Amino acid sequence: MSGTSEGPRAPAGTSPDAVDPPVTERHTTGPAGPRTTRPAARVAAAIRSAADAAATELRDQRAAFNAATLPMAVVDGRGHVVRANAALGGLLGTTPSALAERQACELVDLASDDRTWHAYREVLQGRRSRFRCTRRLKHPDGRTLWAEVTVVPMTGTSAAEPARVLLTVADISDRRELQDRLRHLQMHDPVTRLPNRTLFFERLSVALETPPYQDDSMLPRHGRIGLCYLDLDGFKAINDTLGHRIGDRLLAAVASRLTDCAESDASRNPGGSRLVARMGGDEFAILVEDSGGTEALTELARSVLTALQHPFDLAGQRLSVSASIGVVERPVAGTSPTGLMQAADTTLYWAKADGRARWTLFDPERNAHRMTRQALSSTLRPAVERGEFTLEYQPLVGMADGVVRGVEALVRWNHPQFGVLSPNRFVGIAEEDGSIVQLGQWILRTACRQARRWQLDHPDEPALFISVNVAVRQVWDSDLVADVAQILNETGLAPGLLQLELTESAVMGSGGRPLRALQALSDMGVRIAIDDFGTGYSNLAYLSRLPVSVLKLDGAFVKGFRYEDGTHPSPADETIVEAMVQLAHRLGLTVTAECVETAGQAERLRRIGCDTGQGWLYSRAVAPELIAALITARPSTETP
Repeated sequence: MSGTSEGPRAPAGTSPDAVDPPVTERHTTGPAGPRTTRPAARVAAAIRSAADAAATELRDQRAAFNAATLPMAVVDGRGHVVRANAALGGLLGTTPSALAERQACELVDLASDDRTWHAYREVLQGRRSRFRCTRRLKHPDGRTLWAEVTVVPMTGTSAAEPARVLLTVADISDRRELQDRLRHLQMHDPVTRLPNRTLFFERLSVALETPPYQDDSMLPRHGRIGLCYLDLDGFKAINDTLGHRIGDRLLAAVASRLTDCAESDASRNPGGSRLVARMGGDEFAILVEDSGGTEALTELARSVLTALQHPFDLAGQRLSVSASIGVVERPVAGTSPTGLMQAADTTLYWAKADGRARWTLFDPERNAHRMTRQALSSTLRPAVERGEFTLEYQPLVGMADGVVRGVEALVRWNHPQFGVLSPNRFVGIAEEDGSIVQLGQWILRTACRQARRWQLDHPDEPALFISVNVAVRQVWDSDLVADVAQILNETGLAPGLLQLELTESAVMGSGGRPLRALQALSDMGVRIAIDDFGTGYSNLAYLSRLPVSVLKLDGAFVKGFRYEDGTHPSPADETIVEAMVQLAHRLGLTVTAECVETAGQAERLRRIGCDTGQGWLYSRAVAPELIAALITARPSTETP
């Protein structure tokens, strides 16, 4: 037996490690004396303490939930209200207990549209972390309020407990009212109080995107839209003379009359809404949704013109205005806001060009012509550089002997899209955009070069003079005298073989630079001809002071020489032509008759004393190689 104490032995057949550890006791002193606390009791006490804390926290949470001023409800996965607080009950005009088991979506209108309903269901099913929307609700006191509804999953639920979400409803009526007020200011014109351009396009876009439907009366929508786009005639003059204050008052008064017209039209033709808007400046628009057709829309335009004809009394000022209106009416299908406004703007331009104080209906054919004109305008300048223009030549024939004396150069445009175009299709466009200067220089150079080539190829024949049309803008926008001198020098053509034709309206009232240019050209030896004589201003006074050499009688007079009824020609036209020829000869001028088409016309013009003739009787405008054959041909009155 050793000197050390030995602990209790383990039972036979067991490992020493399996021996229970010794129980350690902690003595505490209590009222009854020392007490021993074991671990099991300590764990039980901790559990009871945690449970008490959880219960206290839950009571606090529920108390906070019930006392919260923000309306709230706990909703289960089926969408049923588990519990609601007093604020939500007060918002909906009932008690919280009455809301239990109600469908939350019905309480705050979450099923009114598919998109909102789908998002709400995704949160209930745990596939979405948050959902928020704005709803318009009815308060128990009768007023309407705007509410922001938020739905979020609740945390802290156990795996065994069904998923729940927290629904909150915040009254945002004040914020919404402020937003609406700001939007109204942003979307309305401060002068007329009408919707402005921004709101107009917003409404137009919605109207064009809304598909046709049947209303409550089961009457189908027409699926059409109408627009009256108007502009006040002469408004700028009122602003400039009377000031912007009076101008603004006039705009407000016009807006009031337009609104009255739209309301009256709505009562006559019910079904679609009308929107009167100020588009800017003195431009207004009346949008007619679900239009009843072109006739109804033009009736509205007529009523607007009638309403605006009555004078306006503004602060002692009695003003009268008129308006030009572009009217567009078409199906909604296939119409875009941009396309509709382009058509309206174009039609308004037509109304002003046609004389103002009128309405004009959109014409697809006229618009196609405008689009073609615009396409020609945009490609005209590059076409000169690409060499798309060619010249044809029409003979000028002596009336007495039938000999070709000269030719007129006529430009043609070999357009890659529209084919061969005659001058009346593009010369006016070129004059408007200024490209006539570049084109005119090319025509003049090409014609003079061709005339010189004929002269060199036929040295034994009398040289042909070349006649070239000149636009008045060429005189103003370029140094025509310098251009002519340079071209004659380059080509070697004598100045006497060049004839420049200007229209009667172009030379009428010429003074300053144009008159000096014409005089310088005449001094150079170039002949000046007045084209289309007798149809312009017909002021004979300028013939005595302009350096004119030739008068070209307009074809309208020559056409009267025909036997219109098979027996008798027009004696008035013959008398007029005879008087003009005699006047021209007394002034030392020669006369050329245009549009000579029959031998009878040619004979009578020769008898009157006309010097040269031009027309299909002698030849159409032809390529330069065919003119070479006419130079040596015998006189003939047969059409080639």
